[in-house]
Amino acid sequence: MEKDRPIVVAGAGSIGCFVGGVSASAGRRVSLLARPRVIAEIERSGLTLTSLEGSSWHVASQQLKLSDDPNVLADASAVLVTVKSADTAEIADAIARHAPLDAVIVSLQNGIANAAVLRRHLPGRMVLGGMVPFNVVASGDGRFRRATSGDIVIERDAADTAAQLSVPGLAMRAADNIAGVQWGKLLVNLNNAINALSGLPLHEQLAQRDWRKLFADQIAEGLAAVRTEGTHPVSPTPVPLSWTPHLLRLPDALFAIALAPAMKIDPQARSSMSEDLDRRRRTEIDYLQGVITELADRRGLSVPLSRRIVALVRDAEAAKQGSPRLTVEQIRARL
Repeated sequence: MEKDRPIVVAGAGSIGCFVGGVSASAGRRVSLLARPRVIAEIERSGLTLTSLEGSSWHVASQQLKLSDDPNVLADASAVLVTVKSADTAEIADAIARHAPLDAVIVSLQNGIANAAVLRRHLPGRMVLGGMVPFNVVASGDGRFRRATSGDIVIERDAADTAAQLSVPGLAMRAADNIAGVQWGKLLVNLNNAINALSGLPLHEQLAQRDWRKLFADQIAEGLAAVRTEGTHPVSPTPVPLSWTPHLLRLPDALFAIALAPAMKIDPQARSSMSEDLDRRRRTEIDYLQGVITELADRRGLSVPLSRRIVALVRDAEAAKQGSPRLTVEQIRARL
């Protein structure tokens, strides 16, 4: 990567604005390819970024190159892809048309198949998978808060792209088994839909045993399905995934001792899927629980909880009324 050429964040929403903004605050050249609404907000207010750990950054709009035109990719040294999974093929085509052949492409998206989609559309280019362990909450006027913790993980390559992209306050580390890392994140991200259906802040949801037991059952179901593929998911937390369902089912007092310290969450944080429902946008349910149901169809497995949650999220999308604010009992109905 050439330091005199910019890092371009392709599809700068909450994650993209946070990653791009912290990188710019460290002196990196950063361009954001974003929707006009996001661009107007940043032009008006700049970026104000905060983290769960207490760090804060302010980035003036002049420190960034802002555009909704994919021509902004033309001099990229690296392209960080942060679009929703359903938009991966479209952004890949834009990269193919506009980005230099030597630009490294890094997928910082939910799901497990985005890097493969990018590679199909970008033959001969360097494409690396990645995993973002934290979520970012947008609160308007250019304000974005990292509401959970963890380091970004990027597929290891000879150029050590992870180290080259790391800046103070935004560590990125390399991993050899990026597929295992992504499967592990997918299993934990199965709570995104549960949280969206509940309408509760994540911290409040996970403080209640009935909700944790539902999450535990969802992880256990997903993990059993994933293992039929011969895949070995890597936990994105210090707790092994095989232990996680058991620990989630603990009584509240024991959970607070055993697992809560490893799950640092802002009190007001909600999942990105909850935000999607609130904003009447399509969710990524097909790339989370939908992956589990597709795997089950292929292997002849029973995954009733995953199927139930997919159906409830699709109902909520169609209703366009935000979170349906269901109870645990309503989610478990007819299982």
